[in-house]
Amino acid sequence: MSTRIGFIGLGNMGGPMAANLVKAGHEVLGFDLSEAALGALEAAGGKRAASVAELAAAADVVVSMLPAGAHVRKIYMEEGGILENAKPGTILIDSSTIDVDSARAVASAAAEKGMSMVDAPVSGGVGGATAGTLTFMVGGPDEAFAKAKPYLDIMGKNIVHAGGAGNGQAAKICNNMILGISMIAVSEAFVLAERLGLDAQKLFDISSTASGQCWSLTSYCPVPGPVPTSPANNDYKPGFAAEMMLKDLKLAQEAAGSAGAATPLGAEASVLYDVFCKNGGQGSDFSAIVNFLRGTR
Repeated sequence: MSTRIGFIGLGNMGGPMAANLVKAGHEVLGFDLSEAALGALEAAGGKRAASVAELAAAADVVVSMLPAGAHVRKIYMEEGGILENAKPGTILIDSSTIDVDSARAVASAAAEKGMSMVDAPVSGGVGGATAGTLTFMVGGPDEAFAKAKPYLDIMGKNIVHAGGAGNGQAAKICNNMILGISMIAVSEAFVLAERLGLDAQKLFDISSTASGQCWSLTSYCPVPGPVPTSPANNDYKPGFAAEMMLKDLKLAQEAAGSAGAATPLGAEASVLYDVFCKNGGQGSDFSAIVNFLRGTR
């Protein structure tokens, strides 16, 4: 059965996600500040909305993919926003990666309006968004998760209910803190191996089947050669940009500060990515941190 879905934020991730909802037979109404993004949605079979208010009033389901917590709060909670204009019972899915406090504040406001909301940040990058194989980490009440899941299933392959409101964001930033730390560790090992005269392929062949094995090594190796599909073999084009990794690491540090959790390696990773980005690495894939550690960036 076709559902009218409003999609706000049609960028590199949101655009392909919205297109997959169209392919599944749903009527998708989109809103974005980019004319090119709106044109791409129309080319995929969707329609454009003139405003967030128009989109919210027309939709039975609203999906958002926005840059930061401030944008999510504004789009949902301020005058002319989603909560003011959507019908009671509307299903709300926010797939932005934002701070936990903002996710919980918006979810609470949505519940007061009689709407079901989940925070559902993603992992899998642009390739996963296009292929419909994203992993969704979902926070929200059981009932809201059950209502949202059929639409998440269209856009993703692995849908995990992480618990109550905000827990999807908590899972995302914890996961990406692991990723950022492990990529630095793998990069340091390859730089050291290079200085010691150990061939990168030999190190990969050994560590990929030994105790150093991890996703950053075997799926996303930061040096050219061992993993042909890694960005290292495509001039470090993202992928997952370093500036986005920095954003997630900063979110993890904010959460750690609020929760009183000790994350010394997460803090150091945040500092290293900050310096890397400030020295021109922001638009490169996050695995290009290897070049910064090598001293070539």
